[in-house]
Amino acid sequence: QMQLAESGGGLVQAGGSLRLSCVASGRLDSSYRMGWFRQALGKEREFVAAISWSGGITYYANSVKGRFTISRDNAKNAVYLQMDSLKPEDTAVYLCAAGTGILATTRLRDYNYWGRGTQVTVSS
Repeated sequence: QMQLAESGGGLVQAGGSLRLSCVASGRLDSSYRMGWFRQALGKEREFVAAISWSGGITYYANSVKGRFTISRDNAKNAVYLQMDSLKPEDTAVYLCAAGTGILATTRLRDYNYWGRGTQVTVSS
């Protein structure tokens, strides 16, 4: 069983930046996609960004495109989310996810493993 642990959340003013990290441990698949999702209070979980096993393919939600950057370091079993130009509407719990397979996808059902999440709060 793979475990995921996020870190790096916090409180930031609008226009600021945060960098989220997620490290995988336990029984790791030989190759796996990774992604970030978020869930605001009272709302459904939504896709934020995804990256393929090689790191060569990335996808972003339209709402974060141009502001967020996803990257990964397979030697460290880690994925990162650099968030710049943050807006109050980015406030949510951010969850790291991993799924068996090499291709990046945006669908929740393609991810087998989930972290507990880290809170990001952006003040106006």
